[in-house]
Amino acid sequence: MTVVVKVGGAVAAASAEAVLALAARDEVCVVHGAGPQISAEMERAGIPVEFVDGRRVTTAEGIAIVRASLGAVNRTLCAAIGERAVGLFGDEIGLEADPVPALGLVGEARRSSLPAVTEALAAGKIPVVAPIAQGPLNVNADSAAAAIAAGIGAAKLLFLTDVDGLILDGAVVDAIDLDSAEELMASGTLEGGIIPKLGAAIASARGGVPAYIGRTEVPVA
Repeated sequence: MTVVVKVGGAVAAASAEAVLALAARDEVCVVHGAGPQISAEMERAGIPVEFVDGRRVTTAEGIAIVRASLGAVNRTLCAAIGERAVGLFGDEIGLEADPVPALGLVGEARRSSLPAVTEALAAGKIPVVAPIAQGPLNVNADSAAAAIAAGIGAAKLLFLTDVDGLILDGAVVDAIDLDSAEELMASGTLEGGIIPKLGAAIASARGGVPAYIGRTEVPVA
């Protein structure tokens, strides 16, 4: 069974143990973010950090920082995972995205088969993918993970996060069907990091791959 695991930049290195536990029984592809690191580096460089609807605007100057920050997280995570890890940049292995001009050098990740990932998995390796698409375009790591999961025909997509799952009315939801998830997204009641995760989970399930945000399952219809 092939599992795609998305880890956030803030918890990337700490996720290595969980990744290795999964890799003991399944083929595992890791997709990571670097949000905190990118923001810190942009501020250090004096580049304004601008978000539109929760998404980072990326300039030509900013994309270099995005790449460097993702590279640093990728190296750290690969080192923590160990010798089975293979660090990969999405734009170098065929990750595609549709440009979002309003956000600068940003794209919406498209379903991508990525032979480099499947070849690494077949060789018993753990591909660790930095989410930059061809262009280069900065893509959200959650949506990149969903696009890769669908593209390689994964059995499931797991979001390793510091929350237990989707919380509604003070309790973690065990499962939410696609229609209800889309209605919840459209309601405007969600805030913070759960928005891109649930959006990506919906995209993954629509692409035939069930997704799990912590303990919350978004099953295929």
